[in-house]
Amino acid sequence: MYNLKYPRLFSPIKLGNVYYKNRIFAAPNGFHHLTSDRAPTPEGIAFFERKAIGGFAQVTIGECCVDSETGLAHPHQFRLDNPLAYSRFAAYTRAIERHGAVPSVELQHCGVFSHYIYEQGGKLMGPSEALIPDEHKINSDGGDVYRSEDGMRRIHEMSEEDIYHMIDMFAKAAAFSQRCGCGSVMIHGGHGWGVSQFISPRWNRRKDRWGGSIENRMRLPLGIAEEIRKRCGPGFVIEFRMSASEYLPDGYGLDTGIEVAKLLDGKVDLINVSCGDHEKPEANVHTHPPMFVPDGVNVHLAAEVKKYVSTPVSCVGGLCEPEMLEEIIATGKADVVQIGHQSLADPDMPLKARLGKEDEINLCLRCNMCNSYGLRYRQRACSINPELGFEFDLKNDAPPKILKRVLVVGGGIAGMQAALTCARRGHSVILCEKTDKLGGILRCEDKVPFKKRLSLYMDRQELLLVRAGAEIRKNVTVTPEYAKAAGPDAIIVALGARPVKPNIPGIDGENVMSAEYAYANPDKAGKNILILGGGLVGTELSIYLSGLGKAAKVIEMLPEMNSGGNQAQQSAVEVEMKSCGVTVDCNTRALEVTKKGVRAENPLGEIFYEADTVVCAAGMKPLFEEAAAFYDCAPEFFQIGDCVTAKNLQAANMAGFNAARTVGRI
Repeated sequence: MYNLKYPRLFSPIKLGNVYYKNRIFAAPNGFHHLTSDRAPTPEGIAFFERKAIGGFAQVTIGECCVDSETGLAHPHQFRLDNPLAYSRFAAYTRAIERHGAVPSVELQHCGVFSHYIYEQGGKLMGPSEALIPDEHKINSDGGDVYRSEDGMRRIHEMSEEDIYHMIDMFAKAAAFSQRCGCGSVMIHGGHGWGVSQFISPRWNRRKDRWGGSIENRMRLPLGIAEEIRKRCGPGFVIEFRMSASEYLPDGYGLDTGIEVAKLLDGKVDLINVSCGDHEKPEANVHTHPPMFVPDGVNVHLAAEVKKYVSTPVSCVGGLCEPEMLEEIIATGKADVVQIGHQSLADPDMPLKARLGKEDEINLCLRCNMCNSYGLRYRQRACSINPELGFEFDLKNDAPPKILKRVLVVGGGIAGMQAALTCARRGHSVILCEKTDKLGGILRCEDKVPFKKRLSLYMDRQELLLVRAGAEIRKNVTVTPEYAKAAGPDAIIVALGARPVKPNIPGIDGENVMSAEYAYANPDKAGKNILILGGGLVGTELSIYLSGLGKAAKVIEMLPEMNSGGNQAQQSAVEVEMKSCGVTVDCNTRALEVTKKGVRAENPLGEIFYEADTVVCAAGMKPLFEEAAAFYDCAPEFFQIGDCVTAKNLQAANMAGFNAARTVGRI
């Protein structure tokens, strides 16, 4: 008999008439890959299928709009009122089901935040009349954006006819999903979207039977659940996603969340306990926990709700490690765990945990790159999983035609990924690193508490390299002569980049240090610190130093902080900086560093910042020429990562992965 390390986590559960092979559900993700008529593409289906292959018991498509005439937030949502999508949607459910997982769909109406409807000149509808600022950065399809003359958006109060129409559209969408092969649907009643707007007194100020008391405010969501039950039958699984607390000053808290759950009890098959609000950064950091908060930060909400209901409860938010998931189920805090970002970082997480290979699980950094990349490009990307977004391509990935001897120069992020991918594809790999540790410049952040997962990731990459059979040579400075003597068929050069030193008088002073040095040696920094550069390197450093009891301030030349392509992380950083008391002065240029601080200028004139220590976080310069010197050391030559263009962790990983997959084609 096999001795399962996580027996409760992998115990089956039955909801309604549906059997689930374990307690690990893949939380909803939006369907970025859609056809012109918003039907799933093979690429989109492969993304969700990959989670089913990895062992998740349920896989859910997120952001599926039940009424595309009134409820779309952006044009890239899958539309459940589109009959032309039937065959492609059925292809999705078949792809999930054939791997033993239950296909599900998140039913959503965006209510007052139906930005795309507004963008097209339509009217916004909600529980009550309201005015909201016309300032949302809409994810448009390239057309002109409608703007109101007074800078405000008018929310029209829904009539009873509108409310019953919404109930009908939810039920029709559920029935459509069932016909296409879904074993479950999730009613999205949280995070500030349409259904939750009826629950929340922030939006629902009605005086009729749809507003006022919690019983009245729950009339719409309960009506939706009841109508779905009528049309889909008693055994069909209805899941309800709720915010147990909105985490807003004018929103409801856990006491109201418990009352919501009590009214749902027995009316649905699974109560999905989430929290927060998508529109407000200070609440969104609870919905999507960033790296600054502990793992499982929202589990206590589900545990509290579970005390008051008999319906099974699931928890979500910052869940990664199997040990914690097992403890949640074993102690009765929840019946099911919902995995969101972690399912992107490693869709094989359930299978690896079941097989006792938890040391190979790629643990989510909670860096928010997945959110930012999706919002910017409507594509998928992960800082540490280069396969994300390429599931369809990799399903039938051809092995190299010729196995080669590969030399990788530089053991940073790009170099490690290149070496690992080459080794896994059968090549003979030598990885050379000039220091005694793999990881490159990011090793300076090893001591940072909220970056612990980054250090673990780099350690895990080295472990996987050893298991893949790569030869690792540390404390080796590779020269072109060394490279030629090694006799490689292909050379991949990933030398990285080095910090930029601005041309400012006094920048070489004893009170000045680089961000890299400050991260690694915070004890060498004074109590009062000024950071030059408002990118993520500088702002995250300010949070770290603040946590050590130091007073940190940031100045930035540009009109706003530079997210480096990770806007979602910047939003979380801004919330954390505010809680730490760290401020940023933008439009401010350093003129001179003195022993007492920094003389700078802004649009109002000159200003002096007193500081014991000045930290330079002004960007990185690629080691381009140094890397290019290896161009003639092997028949195949690849120059990758920051030594080409200094970007970020995700870009470095992708560069290594893509270069390695090219080796041996000819």
